Amino acid sequence: MKKNKFLITILLVMSQASFATMQMDEKGMVMNANPDDLPKDCLQISETVDLTIHAGHEYASKFNGKMFAFDIQQWDVKPCAKINITFINDDQIRHQFMIHGLPGYLYPDGMLHLELYGEGELHASLIMPSQKKTYLVHCELAQHAEKGMKAQLKVGGGDGDLPSIPGISSPVKPDPYLLDLSVLKLGGVFMFIVIVLIFSSGRWLLNRCLNFNK
Repeated sequence: MKKNKFLITILLVMSQASFATMQMDEKGMVMNANPDDLPKDCLQISETVDLTIHAGHEYASKFNGKMFAFDIQQWDVKPCAKINITFINDDQIRHQFMIHGLPGYLYPDGMLHLELYGEGELHASLIMPSQKKTYLVHCELAQHAEKGMKAQLKVGGGDGDLPSIPGISSPVKPDPYLLDLSVLKLGGVFMFIVIVLIFSSGRWLLNRCLNFNK
């Protein structure tokens, strides 16, 4: 009996610890925020950076073939920087702001996750490690990243550009928006024939009317 109580206590503590990394309400959720704990390779916070990030359909208009985007596609911070994020969803649909590749001992599954179920605003903080690295930032909802909601966060200048960042790097697999000139040529020929037929019919009708009046 005592053993069962002990196991139940351990499970409760573990579940409480896991839920402590998540804040959720009717408008959205924040997972794995870290405003205080320094990474092992940081002696102190090097700088505090306030980032306001917008997400929505309107920010994709500058990228051909894209449907969703963040208003900015790249951020640069110093190693060991503390970042205070304000995430604003300007759409009426669900969007996420996720940073991947963070140290797992501070950020479960190596990620920071902000999510809004519609129009709204969330706040979260994190502290970056000292390693010079480029981190993936994206929305993980189906097709949102593929349709443009993808960016990168560079620490200490980063270690290169990630692929398929709109406006920054080339896609791994370009969208097949090919212009078929043969279709345009056939369409032009067809329109020319229609115009000629209409013009010829009009002249024939006009001549018939003139001859009839005589």
